[in-house]
Amino acid sequence: MKEQHYSTYIVASQSHTLYIGVTSDLLKRVYQHKWKEYEGFTAKYNCDRLVWFEQYQDVGKAIARETQLKGWRREKKIKLIEERNLTWTDLSRDWYEVEPRDYKRAFDRMDS
Repeated sequence: MKEQHYSTYIVASQSHTLYIGVTSDLLKRVYQHKWKEYEGFTAKYNCDRLVWFEQYQDVGKAIARETQLKGWRREKKIKLIEERNLTWTDLSRDWYEVEPRDYKRAFDRMDS
């Protein structure tokens, strides 16, 4: 039987608006954020760059970590991100064949 992993994660917009979530499928969930598959906060504020995550085997620990992070002040969240990702690089940048921004730019050029 495959071992289940749960991820607590932070996605950000280019202007550093933050969203904290938890998921059992980080690859799929980040894809959903990037392609704005659901209306809501991350779609509205363009939070589509994975800037931080941790993985757990216990869903309860992942949810507890999400709750903890959501209770932190913004400055503490930024410090957490920058301890591992000083430049706020999209940690999922190599996970997919095409990024939504690249796809949009390619089609915008075709329409011109």
